Amino acid sequence: MSVPFRKSAACAAKGVWRCLKRERNMRIHLSAAAYVLFFSPFFGFSRGEQGLLFLTIGAVLAAELFNTAAEELCDFVSPGYAKQIGCVKDLAAGGVLVCALAAACVGLCLFWRPDKLAALWAWFWEEPLRLAAFLCTLPAAACFVALPGRKEKKQRNYEKRG
Repeated sequence: MSVPFRKSAACAAKGVWRCLKRERNMRIHLSAAAYVLFFSPFFGFSRGEQGLLFLTIGAVLAAELFNTAAEELCDFVSPGYAKQIGCVKDLAAGGVLVCALAAACVGLCLFWRPDKLAALWAWFWEEPLRLAAFLCTLPAAACFVALPGRKEKKQRNYEKRG
């Protein structure tokens, strides 16, 4: 039985929203992506570089979604402590770490342009309101990241309970 595309897309969006609401790390990755995308036009990237940026951001966010799915499944299958479940969770988290480190390397390659960084800094100082507006976004991003996730976050399966 085939599910209509609209319903399938709605379910997928619901999954992304659930992950965003419940997982602090997803909010961290999304906040970092927002800042990267905010500053990227200033660097005048080529279409290929912009494509690499979007692909990298997508890979990190997808890895976080897969990690969350693996953790949810592990918690459902084995609510108590199980060494093998802990190993699965560690592997899934390791996948996110590898994607995030690769994304950081891509970011360094694309954004490490001392002439552009100096020009960006000067652009902020030309108009103090720009700098103030940017600095005001930092607490908002911090609050977004620090939003409470699950009301009672379950103890991870690989941690021993006392």
